[in-house]
Amino acid sequence: MSGKQLGARKRELWLALAVLWLAVFAAAAPTLLNAQGANNIAVRLSVAPADARGQASAVLAFDPAPGWHGYWSNPGDAGYGMQLDWRLPPGWNAGEPLYPVPKRLLIAGLMNHVYEGRYAVVVPLTGPPGAAVPALGVEARWLACTDTICVPEQAQLSAAEATLDAGQLAAAQAAIAPPLDRPARFAIDGNTLRLAIPLPADLALPDPHIFVGTGEIAQYAAAQRFFRQGDLLIAEIPTSTAGTGAALPAVLDGIAAFGPAGEGVRFTAEPGSVPRGGTPLALGGTALPPLWTLLLGALVGGLLLNIMPCVFPILSLKALTLARAGGSELEARREGVAYTVGAVIACLALGGVLLALRAAGEQVGWAFQLQEPLVVAALLVLAAAITANLAGLFALPQLAVGGAGRGQGAFATGLLAAFVATPCTGPFMAAAMGAALLLPVPQALLLFGVLGLGLALPFLLLGFVPRLRAMLPRPGPWMERFRRWMALPMGLTALALLWLAARLGGPWFAAFAAAVAAALIAALALWQRGREGGDRRFTLAAGIAAAFAVIGAANLPYRVGGPAAASAQVLPAEPFSEAALAAARASGRPVFVWFTADWCVTCKVNESVAIEREATRTAFAKANVAVLRGDWTRRDPAITRFLTGQGAAGVPLYLWYPAGGGAPRQLPQLLTPEALTELSVAAPVQR
Repeated sequence: MSGKQLGARKRELWLALAVLWLAVFAAAAPTLLNAQGANNIAVRLSVAPADARGQASAVLAFDPAPGWHGYWSNPGDAGYGMQLDWRLPPGWNAGEPLYPVPKRLLIAGLMNHVYEGRYAVVVPLTGPPGAAVPALGVEARWLACTDTICVPEQAQLSAAEATLDAGQLAAAQAAIAPPLDRPARFAIDGNTLRLAIPLPADLALPDPHIFVGTGEIAQYAAAQRFFRQGDLLIAEIPTSTAGTGAALPAVLDGIAAFGPAGEGVRFTAEPGSVPRGGTPLALGGTALPPLWTLLLGALVGGLLLNIMPCVFPILSLKALTLARAGGSELEARREGVAYTVGAVIACLALGGVLLALRAAGEQVGWAFQLQEPLVVAALLVLAAAITANLAGLFALPQLAVGGAGRGQGAFATGLLAAFVATPCTGPFMAAAMGAALLLPVPQALLLFGVLGLGLALPFLLLGFVPRLRAMLPRPGPWMERFRRWMALPMGLTALALLWLAARLGGPWFAAFAAAVAAALIAALALWQRGREGGDRRFTLAAGIAAAFAVIGAANLPYRVGGPAAASAQVLPAEPFSEAALAAARASGRPVFVWFTADWCVTCKVNESVAIEREATRTAFAKANVAVLRGDWTRRDPAITRFLTGQGAAGVPLYLWYPAGGGAPRQLPQLLTPEALTELSVAAPVQR
């Protein structure tokens, strides 16, 4: 079964569960009213006077209780839109409801289009010219939901006379997404819905998103890509299973949203030609830098990874590669090329899987591999085996490149270096990796490959520049002693992975993974002993140990769930959510948001140096700073979506929102001890 079919099956299962969920709660709806016996979303009907042409407006004002939300006309992957049955006298008609720009709410992989606060829906009314608005009524049915339960609700509403003045009607209409004055165009190319929406070239488009009103066409949770061609905004959206290969609808309607305060426009798109290409847009709505600057950023970013804390866990492997490069010129060149090929292939593979998962609608980002417990368990076993090999318990077979006995494992070292070293983003690298999520696939893969080249560049230069190689110690017996000492940092890496496995999968998961590692090491050591001494007993014992390793690996007590509870923190922080951020900003206080992960060494260094300090806590308390912490240790679609919206492909990410509102300031990825205290001292105190 292909990945696309698996994705479709997954989506169908979620939709089936959602329908069952709604049916159950529909039966239980009378018991789920609020304490006063009223609806969880209150609604009021008001009517504005008709003009001389007989045109009037009815306004349905909704007021959700705290924690509840309503839905747009197209609710997304789950839920259902509002239904209205009007009671109108002869000669009067009600048009299609007009909605404000909805918000995105992602729950369990399902994208919902919702309203979380007060909102109003305007319904156009037409009657005989010069006639006054008569008494009218409507039966309204809608769905009210929290993040865990949904309740179908309804109300019988009536209006005996016009109760809205011009100012009140204008206020309600101001929140409605205005219509475009020209039609848009759309086409379906294979598995992609492409839209050409006429918008002025100088219009700022922070965080653009297309809410497709015509159902069963788009994958609502999939990443959307945007390009600019003059006054055209080109949007590319993966199609749903139902939309792929289906006949084109006569028209396609929706809302193009492009601002945090609900800015957007309504559009109606007709089938037609949609231009290709254009300038890719970053999530802030600005054009991406030229490709050559992004490639330079990826190269320099990969180069700087060699001095970032993220690389320290594999210092032993890199040090041995460095030492081996001091041999003959031919051997040094083979080492450099093999190491480079391994690093580039690893980055290309990681980037390709990342792009494929995002194209399938998954909310993943850079370093997604270390968010999976089974991947961490595999790395733990590998790190433990390498530690035992460096300590001399057995000789680990080398992966040769360029002929038997050549390469000395440098290719495998490059693979592992890139796999482990790239989770944290560093200077120059963040912009390039964020852009890679928006560029066409060939250009994105080129960025990933150049990142691997930057990571391997020092070793490639050592292989081809004799003067640099002459600065290294000459090979000799010291290398064997050095190799044994390098078992210490690699062993510390294995312990760190054991801790991370416990954080991701629980203590029993970590214990089983450690037992698998021990069984594998025993099997390798016994097998080598038996091969060298010709004693079959050791070979038999090696087979038994290998069998235990295989059985243990097949029975790892894997559990699905969020990361373990955060350890005690010096700096008090609320868990990050977009709702918590909106509430903190609405309070007028300065806001500090930091995104971290247990596997990100740079994050932990920054926390010990600048964040988790008494001085920072005291300064933040004086300035009344609101603090939010996003834990990205395990995959979190909401955090991934927010990181992408900030142009970041991974962590660390630090944002400072000034008091009283304003655009956030993105702080450096390497924090100094005084960086946060200086910000808080400069911030006006808000109480």
